[in-house]
Amino acid sequence: MIVKGITLAMAVTALVAVAAPAAAPAAKAPAKKADKAAMRLTDAVTVAGIMRHERALANIAERNGGTRASGTRGFDKSRDYVVGQLQNAGYTVNVQPFEFPFFQELAPSTFERTAPTPRTYTADDFATMDFSGSGDVTGNVVPVDVVLPPGAEPSSNTSGCEAADFTGFPAGAVALVQRGTCTFGEKAQNAADAGASAVLIFNEGQPGRTEALSGTLGGPVSIPVLGTSFDVGNELATLAGQGDVTVHITTSTLSETRTTYNVIADAPSGRTDHTVVVGSHLDSVLAGPGINDDGSGTSQDLEIALRYAKAVKNPRNHVRFIFFGAEEEGLLGSAHYVSTLSQDDTDQIMAMLDFDMMASPNFARFVYDGDGSDNPDAVGPTGSDVIEQLLTGYWADRGLVSESTPFDGRSDYVAFTDVGIPAGGTFAGAEGIKTEEQEAKYGGTAGIAFDSCYHQACDTLSNLNLTALDQFSDNSANAVARLVMRENDLSDNTELKARKLSRTSDYKGEQLVR
Repeated sequence: MIVKGITLAMAVTALVAVAAPAAAPAAKAPAKKADKAAMRLTDAVTVAGIMRHERALANIAERNGGTRASGTRGFDKSRDYVVGQLQNAGYTVNVQPFEFPFFQELAPSTFERTAPTPRTYTADDFATMDFSGSGDVTGNVVPVDVVLPPGAEPSSNTSGCEAADFTGFPAGAVALVQRGTCTFGEKAQNAADAGASAVLIFNEGQPGRTEALSGTLGGPVSIPVLGTSFDVGNELATLAGQGDVTVHITTSTLSETRTTYNVIADAPSGRTDHTVVVGSHLDSVLAGPGINDDGSGTSQDLEIALRYAKAVKNPRNHVRFIFFGAEEEGLLGSAHYVSTLSQDDTDQIMAMLDFDMMASPNFARFVYDGDGSDNPDAVGPTGSDVIEQLLTGYWADRGLVSESTPFDGRSDYVAFTDVGIPAGGTFAGAEGIKTEEQEAKYGGTAGIAFDSCYHQACDTLSNLNLTALDQFSDNSANAVARLVMRENDLSDNTELKARKLSRTSDYKGEQLVR
């Protein structure tokens, strides 16, 4: 970890009015205590400590089918590991069960056009939608209210969104619908209700909305449902306008209700009416062990929790660490947790810190845009701007650039911001492609994903960038310490504006693990 120092302000001269010295200690004491707590915690949270937990999670996945997904033995063993560590450290731990819709693809799906000209589609052309039904279907393709060429704006069509779109639909045909306006699940269910034997949902066609669709239907649908690229959908719609087009589709899937868990750990001290929630998700996708997504956030938060008591003396506020289940199934664990809170419980949470993917191999330093300065359509609740400034300021004080990322609804903060709780966090990047400008800022390689193993079997220990993990965990530990030592609510930004640090960084930007 980095060696940290702090420049002390010059002492106030004794030749001032009598009233001035009496007021100064009361104003400075909270900041000084916060500085010390933050330095102790960032020093105590080390990459070596975090990697101990990462190796434990990797071993659990290896012994349980290569996954730690909710509803599997790998998740349950991950839960047990985290619970044991927290209980031994003196936390009050609540394991919160909840039911969720479990989906698994039992065998690879197939998709081919059998007429007018045979063509076998590949994995670049289509994907099985989560909660698709199983089936072996051959049928004629019937386009449903598609817009070709596509409109200028995303979601500019309503293909398949209304039951009336399927008026006169021939029973047993394969419905071809276009992305836009309503959910994939609504389109698929409307098609099933109209007697379709299968559904093809193709991407809408605007820039950035052309690749093969992969997504969730939100719950079981009885017939096969595939997402395809715009090119495939456009091709099938064009051919269908000229005559019969027949496709053959096979899917083999499992959809059932299973139980998974949130792990909720409360520290023994601090004002519970000013609770700081520190969150990460404990589950992986079925396809892989999830050692970066989100083993890195899980392991970081667990290590912060274990070092917290000795580093943060007499915390003013309370801290609660939550390790969410079923995030990969649609942020279900965090949504369930927040749904169980009374209004009084909700009001007691002063901030939520969300740490999801801290060690992406081709990383960038992203901070959620709490004030909406770069994303005015996605402003966080009042106080989210304070969290953003705390996180960006930490890196800026060390000569490390960062950039904002929007509250785009892809992580566990959503359930909290939806009920008005200030939130923020950091993010090292997922499937997005690094630009040349970002390469100049952060190093790495432009033109490839921040994490090329995102949601894949290769998200293993070798997928972690330890430089990123060091930088992100320092920032996370600092934020936790400063929020639990914070004197004022997040609606008051005077503390952050007053804090002036002059620290330097010894980070070299070397990527230790690729």
